[in-house]
Amino acid sequence: TVQSSVWNQICFIYNVMLHVFKHRFQEETEIQSNIVSLSFSFALRRSREREIEKFRVAVSVPSGARMFFSLSYEELLPRRLGRYELSLGLRPGQPVQNLTLDVSITERTGISFIKVLPLKTSRLLSNTAQGDADAPASTHVERSASCARVHYSPSLQQQNSISSKGLNADFIIQYDVDLRDLMGEIQVYDGYFVHYFAPRGLPVVPKDVIFVIDVSGSMIGTKIKQTKQAMSTILGDLREGDHFNIITFSDKVHTWKKGRTVRDHYILCFFPQHLLSPLFHSFVSGTNINAALLSAAQLVNPPSSSNQLSFRRVPLVIFLTDGEATIGVTAGDTILSNAKKALGSASLFGLAFGDDADFLLLKRLALDNRGVARMVYEDADAALQLKGFYDEVASPLLSDIQLSYLDDQAFDITRSLFPNYFQGSELVVTGRVKPGLKDLKVSVSATDTKQRVKLENDVFVSSAKGNASAESPNCSAGLEGISSFVHRLWAYFTIKELLLAKLNATDPATQRLLAEKATNLSLKYNFVTPVTSLVPNALKTTTPSTTTTMLTFTTSTTPPLSPVRTGPAPLPGRPLSPQPIDGDPHFVVQLPKVHQNLCFTVDGRANDVLRLLEDPERGIIVDGHLMGAPSKHGVEDRPRTYFDQLTISSATGGSGDITITLSLDAVVVEGEGRDILPINQQGSVKRQGVMVSVDNHQSCWVELAKDVRFLVLFHHYKHPSYLQMAHLGFYITDGRGLSASTQGLLGMYSFTIKVWLSSFWAASINTKCRGFK
Repeated sequence: TVQSSVWNQICFIYNVMLHVFKHRFQEETEIQSNIVSLSFSFALRRSREREIEKFRVAVSVPSGARMFFSLSYEELLPRRLGRYELSLGLRPGQPVQNLTLDVSITERTGISFIKVLPLKTSRLLSNTAQGDADAPASTHVERSASCARVHYSPSLQQQNSISSKGLNADFIIQYDVDLRDLMGEIQVYDGYFVHYFAPRGLPVVPKDVIFVIDVSGSMIGTKIKQTKQAMSTILGDLREGDHFNIITFSDKVHTWKKGRTVRDHYILCFFPQHLLSPLFHSFVSGTNINAALLSAAQLVNPPSSSNQLSFRRVPLVIFLTDGEATIGVTAGDTILSNAKKALGSASLFGLAFGDDADFLLLKRLALDNRGVARMVYEDADAALQLKGFYDEVASPLLSDIQLSYLDDQAFDITRSLFPNYFQGSELVVTGRVKPGLKDLKVSVSATDTKQRVKLENDVFVSSAKGNASAESPNCSAGLEGISSFVHRLWAYFTIKELLLAKLNATDPATQRLLAEKATNLSLKYNFVTPVTSLVPNALKTTTPSTTTTMLTFTTSTTPPLSPVRTGPAPLPGRPLSPQPIDGDPHFVVQLPKVHQNLCFTVDGRANDVLRLLEDPERGIIVDGHLMGAPSKHGVEDRPRTYFDQLTISSATGGSGDITITLSLDAVVVEGEGRDILPINQQGSVKRQGVMVSVDNHQSCWVELAKDVRFLVLFHHYKHPSYLQMAHLGFYITDGRGLSASTQGLLGMYSFTIKVWLSSFWAASINTKCRGFK
């Protein structure tokens, strides 16, 4: 099994070769044929985990065979926080006699620093400083001005000291380049160029930053606690000159300071918790994304705002949610249109907290509004993830950057207009140049703290080739394949931009055209992308002593895909890797004796009936019927379900039992007759001490006895997205009257409990959160 960790949206895997050698052998007097029949069962499986995509190749080979596996891949290392980071997974599954890792780094402009971090054995982030931590034992680093070599070869004893099961860690190298030219570095090879733009030493531009935080019911518990923890640190890190404001939203929107952003360092430095505590307290069912975005737009574009550059601040909106739009405007296209009109020049950064957030909507919002979207994984380090993302955008240096290539010398240029350049990052442009070009005229225009600036320069194409090897002859091996890399990097960016354009297109004909262009380029360059997959080709060669079967892989088109990445079908009988913990909990149970919340989900399928509560002493039973819902793109293997019917029965001790059946259309009360209460009008029924009251279109209260009261919400959408379905919500608002023998999914947590259910779709059982106090 081979795993390739890829940060970018398109995997850069382009060649996989497997050589299987079967030696001739003699057993007694019989010589076996050197033609060996090999049966290859192949599947390339793509599964998504935290921050990585795993590509698995499975090949069946005969026993006794010797295998050599070669994986060729290319990766564009992103520059974040002033460094490049190369992460190499070391997971052999057992101690290895001869384990060697060799890394060569060659940079034409020079290497400013390089360091090897301790082995990372967890995906979780840590706030422990690693700058001075030692590299793994047996690591050796050699460095010259323009190249470096890292050698790692742990002994068996060293491997066993880490784990008796062998290494299961990431070997991480961090480094940066010595780039002194404000124009950046431009490499031109064989008709293609790449421009790395990352100027240093510029002053930081103040910012107007609006934090828009979801505080709906699904955020209750650990998620809101982690968000509050991260915000406390972030607010303390605001720079002199920065302005900010905080918006929280659920079904309604609350703005901390109406009508403006503020600058108050006394509060931020000394009382950040005092500032945050009253803001994070709503936890009401409902998520009004549209209203929250429009409220943020009013702060970054107030009617009296001035565009004078001398007082310029960069407007940023950091938007965090863990769910989907359920209140107000819920249609994705309408939300996109409203946000684009209102936000103007502000950059929107969408943070999808957990797997149940509408990441597709956040990606489209970010694409439309000069920003990016990022996943925040539900884990113990979520607060550090939030702080880490903020650090990446905390220091804007330039805005509205235009990289131009003059005199029509370049064509087929990838994205060259960027809304912002942040300290420690890098902008990359690729393209093609005309044959015989001697120099490339480059122009950069951008806005800094006060003014619009423009730079021009000529890059001599003839000097680009071989420059690094001339300066650093000992590193010449590191330049092998650089020409091909620049060529393929252009294809990589072009495919990526085609797929992003397809994601944001609404016209089916346009989507098909963009998908076709991306498919053709992917096939031409043998890229594994959302529109292609790998297929095996077996080649067999024979020598007098060995048989060699070489399995190579080429790309082919996949069936028509939904807008979000999918992958080839898994091997029969081989389940996909577990998905991350669900973000919007199915059940949230408050445990008063320990003052904590228990959140969990339940594996369910359409038409299953769940016993939610059963109190044998009081004769109370609550059952919920599940209906199927569309799966999210990219996680089609995980079922989604909602409650579409609830049945409540109560043994009243009178002439008969009372049964209350609640559906999406009506409430039926049976016992001493039959009454139907439509949900579109107000009404009530009282039978044998049981009171049932329906509020117009919204809710139904069921009071069975003293201190036993339930609430059912009817969730309907005027303009539902493909993920949204009308469903029921069930709440135990008063459970003090339930007996100690109460059972069921909710009843098992009695006695004296308060229970909320939100979103009501089921997946695998997981305990997921602890209470927020």
